[in-house]
Amino acid sequence: MLNDRRTTNFLLLIIVIPLVFYLLKILSFIFVPLIFSMFIALLFLPIMRWLTKRKLPNALSIVIIVLIILVFFKLAGDLIQLSSKEILSTSDAFIFKAEQKIKLLISSLESFFGTELLNDDISISTQLLDKDTLLSNFGPTVNFIRTTLTMVLMTAFFVVLWLAESINVHKLLNNTILRQKHTSVKTFMKIEKDLIKFIKVKVFVSLLTGIGTGLACYAFDVSFPIFWGLFAFIINFIQMVGSFATVILLSIFAFVEIEVASTLIFFILSITGVQVLFGAILEPVFMGKSFSINIITVLVMLMLWGFIWGIPGLIMAIPITVFVKIILEQFPSTKLIASILSKG
Repeated sequence: MLNDRRTTNFLLLIIVIPLVFYLLKILSFIFVPLIFSMFIALLFLPIMRWLTKRKLPNALSIVIIVLIILVFFKLAGDLIQLSSKEILSTSDAFIFKAEQKIKLLISSLESFFGTELLNDDISISTQLLDKDTLLSNFGPTVNFIRTTLTMVLMTAFFVVLWLAESINVHKLLNNTILRQKHTSVKTFMKIEKDLIKFIKVKVFVSLLTGIGTGLACYAFDVSFPIFWGLFAFIINFIQMVGSFATVILLSIFAFVEIEVASTLIFFILSITGVQVLFGAILEPVFMGKSFSINIITVLVMLMLWGFIWGIPGLIMAIPITVFVKIILEQFPSTKLIASILSKG
């Protein structure tokens, strides 16, 4: 009888897990801003508690937090605007040089494959930026902007709910998963502590990575150092993938500008060194043993959440894994799974 019950539970688990992931994918427009907002709210919870100790009304504390977030977005917007001006003010010499290098590369590919890829009588920029191309890309661009704005507004709404404790993680854990007051309090405190630490370290390391990348571009006279620094900062939030993307894209870009091969090699080594120093050395030191997740788990989680939620999933994959790992550690029957997720 006991074996039959275990078999039934196992079969139900096999059915439920794919269903849950399917629902997460279908309802991504709700779950992505909800999870994002939880991480943002966790980051500001210590400030909320500090303001509460000063006997400020809860509503006023939330207004102060929202103002801090708005100031951050204002600074980010100014930086993006400065980066855009930097790109738009570039001379035609860079575009001409890029076109010549791309033509040379395409010519080599045409010789190798024995086919014509582009019309020689028309410039590459004209072929890539013709009216039909721009019109075909206009619709998807508008949809992307609309979706992004919707996600941002929903995230802001959920952040206010988290901070106002309209959504209470501690009570949610106590009523659903843990069902023990002492255990749920202890688990919530660990989740809060570890995720706040993760977010702080990730922001700090990403900032250092962005500054280091921008300085490397400036030192080797590569165009748009502000843009590349900002790009490295943002994409570094995607674990592992971000570092590779920065090095590969920036190396291709530098190939256009840097004529001397040895200088190009030194530049690539420099930006690779920045990624290794901050991402592979300093970040694990700052994170500590709480985030000792093995490389296979990281790759699997990146693929899983990337498939379910796209880029937001790639960004949130590791925090979600840490959250799940902490929950699994609370039950004797799932401690083995939690230890498998860890490095050792």
